[in-house]
Amino acid sequence: MRRRDLLAAAAAGLASGCGYALQGRGITTDPSIRRIGVPLFKDRTGKIGLDQRVTQAVMEELLKRGRFTVVRDTTGVDAVVEGELVAWNALPVNYSSDTGTTQATRYTISLTASVFYRKVGQKEPLWANEAFAQRDEYDMGQDPQTYFDREEQSMERLSAAFARSLVAAMLEAF
Repeated sequence: MRRRDLLAAAAAGLASGCGYALQGRGITTDPSIRRIGVPLFKDRTGKIGLDQRVTQAVMEELLKRGRFTVVRDTTGVDAVVEGELVAWNALPVNYSSDTGTTQATRYTISLTASVFYRKVGQKEPLWANEAFAQRDEYDMGQDPQTYFDREEQSMERLSAAFARSLVAAMLEAF
């Protein structure tokens, strides 16, 4: 009878786990971190206003977690998120020659940043990525006057997506 119980327990154990697991395990940040400083990201891209948009989006995403107080200052905080925007690219990915000349009709934009999340007083970061990247695409449309408006809209979407992915990577052990 004992052998049968052991075999049944082993079979149940094997059947209960298929070997797959979600890598993110919820918020893994040190519970003593309550106040996070997010100073303005440094900008080496030359894209006007991008540093402000990305910094604001990261702050808003951290606030959505409901667990932290988030400020732009680095004093009086438990941890700091420091970033440097290192690359911004806008590349045509689709063309049309409907008007007799070949023109780009769709662009992809990408943003790459170096980001460090550190607890104040510790040399080693809690999380770091020197080439954290996000991309988005947008259509040009038929009216050349709307080009900058669509790029601006795409920059907003890209900043929000960048912040969502970044905060998830920093806090959720992905």
